[in-house]
Amino acid sequence: MKPQKDIEKKHTNKELAASIVFPGPQNLRDREDMLSALKEIRKRKKQEQTDDSKLIAQLLQLKFLMEDYLNDKALNQHLYFGYFLKEYIVRLEKKYKQFAEEIDVNPTELSQIINRHRNPTDKIIYRLEIHSNRNFPAIMWFRILEKQREYELMHDASIVNSEKSHVKKQLSFSL
Repeated sequence: MKPQKDIEKKHTNKELAASIVFPGPQNLRDREDMLSALKEIRKRKKQEQTDDSKLIAQLLQLKFLMEDYLNDKALNQHLYFGYFLKEYIVRLEKKYKQFAEEIDVNPTELSQIINRHRNPTDKIIYRLEIHSNRNFPAIMWFRILEKQREYELMHDASIVNSEKSHVKKQLSFSL
């Protein structure tokens, strides 16, 4: 606490705020010039990136998207296991058939998983972890799958209705 008090004694609140917030040029023409210069710098940096660094950036972006989805309480029907698997393959710039060979899965099975016609087996999830060199852990893929299942249980009444005929007796009360 003492260092903060010393800073406050030496500088006014306005000076402290100015040291944190960097206002841009007030003149509209100067702002446009600054933005143009920043765009050029970004463009040059992007061109200087290696293929490996581009791939790393793409995969990190996907991983953060997956983590954000898992940490969000909301369920989203458009974000499901197959969606994230497809994004992983696309970002690797691989064809489905080539990727299927790399993880020793039938290409048809891979396609069925991506298109929501089949759920992945545990083996496939472990292979995804290994393929990604543990950058996308199996637990992350399992959690994505569980969140997908949670959405289906909450929004697909046909599942419950189809199983009703198998329950011979149910509780006579609700809690």
